[in-house]
Amino acid sequence: MMKTVVFGGCGSERFAKLLAKRIKASYAPVRTSYFPDGELLLRLPADVRGKHAVLVYSFQPYPGEVLLEALIAIGAAKQQGAKKVTLVAPYLGFMRQDKQFHAGEAVSNSIVARLLSSADMLVTMDPHLHRIKSLNRIFSTKTTTLTANQTLADHLRRNHSDKMVVGPDEESSQWAASVAKLAGLPSIVLKKKRYTATKVRIIVKSKIPLKGKHVVIVDDIISTGHTMIEPIKQLKKLGVKSITCIGVHGVFAGNALQDLKKLAMVETTNTIHNPVARIDVTKAFAETLR
Repeated sequence: MMKTVVFGGCGSERFAKLLAKRIKASYAPVRTSYFPDGELLLRLPADVRGKHAVLVYSFQPYPGEVLLEALIAIGAAKQQGAKKVTLVAPYLGFMRQDKQFHAGEAVSNSIVARLLSSADMLVTMDPHLHRIKSLNRIFSTKTTTLTANQTLADHLRRNHSDKMVVGPDEESSQWAASVAKLAGLPSIVLKKKRYTATKVRIIVKSKIPLKGKHVVIVDDIISTGHTMIEPIKQLKKLGVKSITCIGVHGVFAGNALQDLKKLAMVETTNTIHNPVARIDVTKAFAETLR
């Protein structure tokens, strides 16, 4: 049986340690330093010859730096004779730009996919996809896409069993409904009416009275927080008793986390390390890597 070594990359050391423990593999942090001119020097401090090298890189909070380090780490593992190199990207960045909107723009999702396909396998969770439905459309290497649905449903059953699940907009409808169904909880999806690029009105239509209810707003990614903040304001006007916001990926750009915490309780999974990453999803990754 091929031995596995798990390496924790930039910002992903905690996740990598938990993953290594789950699959009973050895762990080592990726070592980095810089030459005087600013160039990156990377070292894998554990022997990978003939082994399965698992490189863990979540693409936040510095996606450009993470991308460069991940690419060099993949190359380093291959140079040192790894039999198999797997990139575990709990949060996979650069997937938003999937179309050229203005002349000269890079369609960065396919460019980054081509670069990362130097790994033998990619494992990620709930990538933020728009016009493409599968990573296989842009990656030439083997990809495994996991979902946090069951983990979130289990978390809701244990900690929020008296609450209603709310999808903040139409894009979240199928996803929020799936989590709610797995958790055995009622759900509704809010509608978004956009007037301008910055002016949005949230429409709440529910057959279930919301006054006095405890609700959980569930979404795949919390970045600026706007998708959560507007629904929170509307739900409070309707007399909702308490609100919890749960996201798979807690990006929290700028002051998003502070702004949200003024209005509601906030929780995320640990795909990205942050102060509210309380929901562990390493079990799902471990089941794929065993």
